[in-house]
Parts: sequence; structure tokens; C-alpha cells
Amino acid sequence: MQLGRQMILSVSAAFLIGACSQSEPEAPVSAEPAMEAAAEMEQDLTAILSSDTRSEEDRARDASRKPSEVLDFLGIETGMDLVDLMAAGGWYSEVLSLTVGADGSVAAQNPPFILAFRDGANGIALDKRIGARLTNVTRVDSSWAELGASGAQYDAAISALNIHDAYYLQSPEAAAEMLSSTYAVLKPGGVLGIIDHNGNAGADNNALHRIEKSLAIELALAAGFLIEGDSSLLSNSGDDHTLMVFDEGIRGKTDRFLLKLRKPAS
Repeated sequence: MQLGRQMILSVSAAFLIGACSQSEPEAPVSAEPAMEAAAEMEQDLTAILSSDTRSEEDRARDASRKPSEVLDFLGIETGMDLVDLMAAGGWYSEVLSLTVGADGSVAAQNPPFILAFRDGANGIALDKRIGARLTNVTRVDSSWAELGASGAQYDAAISALNIHDAYYLQSPEAAAEMLSSTYAVLKPGGVLGIIDHNGNAGADNNALHRIEKSLAIELALAAGFLIEGDSSLLSNSGDDHTLMVFDEGIRGKTDRFLLKLRKPAS
């Protein structure tokens, strides 16, 4: 991934040198070098995530979760400081750790209700995952209010398959607080990526562990975010949103929305 960034810088420098040495206007610059560099960045991350530094079980989930493509869409790069919201056992925390590298950092955040599940299984799994391996990952146990008041500042945040938990297992007010607290800890211009299982209007989405995309957008806009992107990368037309997400007929293959939100730069 770093190699891809170096390529972009090298291309930009070459254009500047050429402009200074010519007295005549140059032809418009082709976008192809930058596009090639972006593609190489994604390939580099795919190679990193495919390595045996990750467990076979974790790598098996990549086919449906498409982490390298998702993070490319969100603009996550080497050296960034990130927060993984409701990290649970940390699957995405490890992906983010490998993405940002030694010069970046990841806060694996969990609110109390996530840590209380199954006699603390999520916290145990997260500690085991971080261990001495993921030296750029820090466990952060905090309520939404504590997160918002922490004074931390991150380049980006990700909420992977859990906005519905805040909304239904806590409350609509808690979900709103989650978004406003995330807004507070993002740097101006920072990005929030939201992934969740699509739900149908009027359905019992609480029981199905789903949420309507329009509701997630409503919460984000109310918190002050701008909608910058809405990707079909994780969509699946074979899921009609009527099955519970853990049903064997659809588990791991749900139709998911992917939103790219941005905190205004000023």
C-alpha cells in the first residue's frame, strides 16, 4: 500500500518538474497513472490480507466482506489513525491494523453492552487477537459519551455490521449518540464508513438483526455528516431481507449497504 502512495507522489513530482521547464502549455495530463497506482494499492492490501499472518477462518470471510475493496472505497491508507466502532472480537480491527501499518494506529472500541455478551466473550477474543501481534491496536472500552468526550482525534472510523445493534439492542437515542460521538472524535474532513445488513421498511428488523439504509442515513445526517458515497459493493440481490441474518440460508451472504460519510472540513 505504501508503494502505491509513493508511485502517486513520484508521478505528481514529474508533472511539476515538467511544468517548470516548459515555456509552452502542456497537453492535459492523463488520469491513467493515478488509476494504475490506486489499483496497485488495492492489490498490495489484498496480498497482505491473504497472507498466513491472519487465521484461515478470518481469511475465509474475505470473500463476502471484501475488505480490500471496502477500504479502498473509504480511502483508508497507510499511516492513518482509525477507530473500529463496536469492534467485538476484532475481525475488522486486525484488517485495519494491517492496512495502516506501523505508522498508523487502530482503537478497537467496545461499549459495555457489547462486552457483556456471552460472559465477556468479545473482550476475551479481542485480547487474544491483539496479544503481542497487533502492536498498533489499542483496546478502548467506553460508552458512547465517554468516546465523544475522550479528546481523541481519528482520521477515519468504521462501523461494520453493528449500527442495528446500537439502534435496537440499546435504543434509537443511543444510536444517535453513537453517531454524534463518532463525529466528535473525527478530525475535520474525517471519514466514517458504515456497513450493515439491509432491512425492509415495516419489518421486524430488530428480530432480523437488520436496519433500513434510509434510517442509517437519517442518523448520520442528524449527527452532521455529509453523504459522500453509497456503494453496491456488498449488495446481494438474492437476499430479500426477510430472513434473520444468522439463518443458514443467508448467513455471510446478506445484502449489505456501504456508506461513505464525511465530517465537513470546516
